[in-house]
Amino acid sequence: MSYLAYVAGFGVAVTAFLWIRDLRIFSRTGLPGYRKAAYQGVLYTALALLGYFITSMSTDWVFLGLGLVLLALYLQGRVERERVWHGEGTIQRFFGSVERTKDMSSRKRP
Repeated sequence: MSYLAYVAGFGVAVTAFLWIRDLRIFSRTGLPGYRKAAYQGVLYTALALLGYFITSMSTDWVFLGLGLVLLALYLQGRVERERVWHGEGTIQRFFGSVERTKDMSSRKRP
């Protein structure tokens, strides 16, 4: 197993984190862009995981596996999403002290 397997594993972790972030924002706001991003995040995380398995199991196809992980990260970033943050700082967003502007968690979604 090459050191590139660790790089691919980190890419899988980032892809999964972005998917969970989109899922969390959709569950709080109900915005359709984040719904689409959460659905597609499942596929992109699976693609990144496939790339990780190819990278870690085969020494000949390491770059193919890394390419799949990078493709999943690229595709995950291209999904159109609505703007949720409106000028808040990173520290405020990280600690969750930002006011919610649109909370639809108690309403039914279409």
